[in-house]
Amino acid sequence: MGTQGFLFLIDRFTTAIGKLAAWLLMALMLLVCADVFARYVLNRPSQWGFELSTMMYGALFMLCGAYTLAQNGHVRGDFLYGSMKPRTQALLDLILYLLFFLPGIGALVFAGMDFASYSWSINERSSITANGPPLAPFKTVIPVAGALVLLQGVAEIVRCVVCLRTGEWPQRLNDVAEIDIVKTQLEQSAYVDEEARRAAIANVGDIDQAAHQRAGGLK
Repeated sequence: MGTQGFLFLIDRFTTAIGKLAAWLLMALMLLVCADVFARYVLNRPSQWGFELSTMMYGALFMLCGAYTLAQNGHVRGDFLYGSMKPRTQALLDLILYLLFFLPGIGALVFAGMDFASYSWSINERSSITANGPPLAPFKTVIPVAGALVLLQGVAEIVRCVVCLRTGEWPQRLNDVAEIDIVKTQLEQSAYVDEEARRAAIANVGDIDQAAHQRAGGLK
């Protein structure tokens, strides 16, 4: 397996986990609708509804972190970063990954393992409501999500090394894009095509005029 195949393998794995976790959004929507119906229509509010919705949203947010990193979707200062050459970008990214990313995410994984282990050992439950929902499954998501981000971070570090060697960023596994981005790309493509069409028409006109002048000279 080459370097690009290794990168795509990690990208596919984290993307699959992110898409699987995205289904939590549907479950969250159904839970909120059911809780609102029970509260305002049946006048029987659930005890766990609010807390479970918070846990689902937190799990969704954490589990999609690696997917977002794989799609290069995290926020960065593009007004400076975008003007740099690829090798400069790769060097800056590599330094930040080594100094901040690896220690921070590594600490998150190890601390999350301790939180989850302790929560399972005492059968921890939420104290917001009486006999609240168990917290151990939600706390287990912390080290799992951290490990996924760490795995994708390894792929990003490899991308930085490859870019430093070649001067070009390796390919990414493309996935869905926001509709406004797709619209902008289509508009730009249409603009380029129109410009190319006009240039071709002008070129044909120049050729036709030159042919007429040549024919007049022959006469």
